[in-house]
Amino acid sequence: MKIWRDLGHKVQPSQNLIDYWNKMTSGSINRQIFGAAVTVALFTVLVKLVAVVKELVVAHRFGTGDELDAFLIALLVPSFVINVIAGSFNAALIPTYIQVREQEGKQAAQRLFSGVTIWGLGLLVITTILMLVAAPLYLPVIANGFDRQKLDLTFHLLYAIAPFILLSGISIIWSAVLNAGERFALAAFSPIFTPGITIILLLGFESWRTFALAAGLICGTAMEIVILGIALKKQKISLLPKWYGFNPHLHQVTKQYVPMIAGSFLMCSTGLVDQSMAAMLPSGSVAALSYGSQVITLPISLATTALSTAVIPYFSKMVAHQDWTNIHHTLKHYLKIILIVTVPLTLLLIVFSEQIVQLLYQRGSFTVNDTQLVAKIQFYFAFQIPFYVANILVVRLISAMQLNYILMQVSGLNLIINIVLNYVFMQWMGIIGIALSTSCVYVFCFLYMFTNAKVRLKKV
Repeated sequence: MKIWRDLGHKVQPSQNLIDYWNKMTSGSINRQIFGAAVTVALFTVLVKLVAVVKELVVAHRFGTGDELDAFLIALLVPSFVINVIAGSFNAALIPTYIQVREQEGKQAAQRLFSGVTIWGLGLLVITTILMLVAAPLYLPVIANGFDRQKLDLTFHLLYAIAPFILLSGISIIWSAVLNAGERFALAAFSPIFTPGITIILLLGFESWRTFALAAGLICGTAMEIVILGIALKKQKISLLPKWYGFNPHLHQVTKQYVPMIAGSFLMCSTGLVDQSMAAMLPSGSVAALSYGSQVITLPISLATTALSTAVIPYFSKMVAHQDWTNIHHTLKHYLKIILIVTVPLTLLLIVFSEQIVQLLYQRGSFTVNDTQLVAKIQFYFAFQIPFYVANILVVRLISAMQLNYILMQVSGLNLIINIVLNYVFMQWMGIIGIALSTSCVYVFCFLYMFTNAKVRLKKV
């Protein structure tokens, strides 16, 4: 009896904690968003910690050398394709998927899911083939400063990375459907396999060099698909795609997808432009720019992944029910929270930039000179944090309202501003100028999107 009493004492605090959590994350829309965001954030933190370990292993093995430059340029176009073609599925699919499920039931939603899967994968296959066929034309332009040997390595890495595009497309679509069903945890946790497997390959197969990074991307994403597929099957969602014709719901997704993909194309072009212009500078510049963004990317991706994943299903529901009062309240509430959290974090990263880089990277092939350069890049990248995170919240609202053409407008302006500022600041500051240019772009982007969102909410 004493054992059961002791066990009861241990269980009681845990049960109280669960009850408190359920109370804090149920009821109002803001509480539900908070619960979803915290869930995604916790799992994303775990994923990012493993990703940080991977970056430390990469820094120790390759420093800012030519091999890493070649891998990053080889990954540039596949990442661009994934972000533009596959990444746009999420914002285009979820609002319509939720609307169809709420108004017409699960069978109609299943038909939409199947149609989007076939349509999306077909688009990715065609894009991948075109990317490989056209590689001899665009790769020498992007890698303008590379010698022949370094360029040949870049070509081989590109061919090795190519399957990553199709696998990522499947992962993104399946994660979107899980998130639309408010099943956030597994979709947030599954990306842990990619950095985890990459670490194993880097440490266990040293002779593979940068090809271990390519193999890690492919094997890790394949494992993600397996996990997500099991979760969808448990939700009684069929994974075998069937074509039901180009029905009105699929047409609605396409209607939102076209401006979304155009906007993503222009927005992602800024990263392509940044790394291409960095490749024109002295050897190691591409790698230095990448390292300088890593620490900044960690809080940004944590906040934006958690917030954007959590908020879009609820924004989409509110838009479907035309609950404009709650939309306005939610937008105002979370913008305040974003500023309260991100401004002190930004100041911390700016003040201790060099110490952070030294602690994380300065070992092995990563020298003191590398630390000083990367710290300066990181310093200027940090200014974008509050604006980037706040902008994601506004972008998700715009997507939920199915006004994706606004994203296309701002993305075009961003690209123009980015090219001009890159050129001007590079003349003045070298590779560091690209980091400053990026921060300026995101300040403009937030102001433009926020102004448009306020105007649209006032109209309705």
